[in-house]
Order: sequence, then structure tokens, then C-alpha cells
Amino acid sequence: MKQLVGTGVALVTPFLADMSIDVTALRRIVEHCIEGGVDYLVVLGTTGESVTLTKAEKQLVADTVIEANADRLPLVLGIGGNNTAAVIEDLRQLDLSRFDAVLSVSPYYNRPTQEGIYQHFKAIAAASPKPIIVYNVPGRTGSNMLPATTLRLANDCANIVAIKEASGDMDQVRALIKDRPSGFKIISGDDITALPTVLAGGAGVISVLGQGLPSEFSNMIQMGLHGPTNEAQKIHAALQEGMGLIFQEGNPAGIKAVFETLGLCEAHVRLPLVPATPHLKRKISGFVKPFATISA
Repeated sequence: MKQLVGTGVALVTPFLADMSIDVTALRRIVEHCIEGGVDYLVVLGTTGESVTLTKAEKQLVADTVIEANADRLPLVLGIGGNNTAAVIEDLRQLDLSRFDAVLSVSPYYNRPTQEGIYQHFKAIAAASPKPIIVYNVPGRTGSNMLPATTLRLANDCANIVAIKEASGDMDQVRALIKDRPSGFKIISGDDITALPTVLAGGAGVISVLGQGLPSEFSNMIQMGLHGPTNEAQKIHAALQEGMGLIFQEGNPAGIKAVFETLGLCEAHVRLPLVPATPHLKRKISGFVKPFATISA
């Protein structure tokens, strides 16, 4: 899938002070990302606080992004969970016609074996009308989907087309790249490993910081893919502080502080998450403002 090459961004869900969804801010963020040159948009992932949204709110977010995007960029929808049957039901009931692929996280909390992870995704692949990006994020799920399991799925399930790999382990990334079947894409799920993954032969990234600084992040990934790689390394060095800052007190508190600095949305998050502390917000603002000045 050529749509999954380059910079994807895991969109936040902006909230007003009363914790209702700020659809106006979400439209602004979509426009900001498109104008900044990102390659595709990921809706209702972890960064979108999907676990604290109702079904009606999820539909509102999806509809808002579809409308704001106006068919300009490919769209990926997050549909995952630790109840295989419930994920399959969502895949069958939701209207996925405007989405190019589904992002589905490895089961969390249950901590299944590698065979359980394989069978979970095999069942989802059989039910999905859209291509699947499997998502390995051990820091959130409590289990690591090993390369052997990922590659088994890639070989056995024609519509499992990519992995968002967020183990943070570049040896694991390189093992996936080395043995992947033709056409299967390795996508970085961590901002800090985005450029190293691309330089090792990966397809790109699904980024958090990339939605705040889309031009800089997209340029870095394009240079990593096509050169000059030394310029990509320079951008990576310039962005590295921000990559750390936005995760210092959890995601998406940090990226919402970026958007607050940029005037695109307020920094509210839903419990059990809390907003970034004033101290961290000042540090994030100090990091972002030079880039905002350059962009202006």
C-alpha cells in the first residue's frame, strides 16, 4: 500500500473545558497537518484518547476528520482491543468506506501468548474488509509481539499489510525488515526511532510530534527515504528534544501542550490522564516557538 509510506500522524482528540469534543479545533489540526505535508492521517488511535470516548463520540471524531480531510489524504482508523469478538463486531458494523486501512493494537492486559496474539490478528484479518496495520506497543500492552509472530501473520494473512512497531528495539525492527515478505511495510511507532527505521529500510512513521510540527517531521522522513540523509539527520537532531518532552508526562498531554502553544487547541485531556504541568508546558513552549516562528 503506497498510502502507508512516509509520515502518518496519530491525531489527538481536542476537548473543550467541559470535556466535550472540540470539533472546530479538530478541523484546524487536520488542516495544519495537511498544509504541513504529512502523508496520511490516523484517527482514533491511542493519542486520540479513544479508550475514553463513547461510541457516539468516536463517530463524531471520525466524521469530522473525514469532512475536514475532504479526500485529500489517505485515512487510517484505529479499531483494536483485547476482546477479539468485540473488535470483529466493530469491523463488521462500522462504515469503513472512507478509510484506507485499519490500525489494530495487540491485545493488552490479557497478556496472551504469541500464539494467542497470532490467532487474535488472524481472526481480525478474516473479518476485516480493509487492510490491517498491526500495532506492537509493549509499553502499553504488557506483551511484545515478537518478529516471528509478526512475520507469520504477514505471510499467512494477505490483508495484514504493515506493522506499526513501537517496541523501541531497533534490533527487532531490523529483524522485521530483513525477513518481511514483499510489500509488507515496517512503520515506526516511536518518534525517536522514526528516522533510524527509515534508514534501515522501513516505510516511515506514525508520529505524535509530526502533527504538531508536520513540515519539519515530514521533511525529515522524506529525506530519510530519498536523501539527502545528512540533512535528515540534522532535522532529527533539532527535533530530538521535543520528541522527549512530549512524552515526559504521558501522551497526549505533551502534544496537546504543543497545540496549545501553537494556538490550535486547548490542552485538556480526560481522566485518568491529566494535563502537562506548568513547568513542562513552559519547556514545550520554549521548544516549539522557534519552529513556529520559522513556519510563520
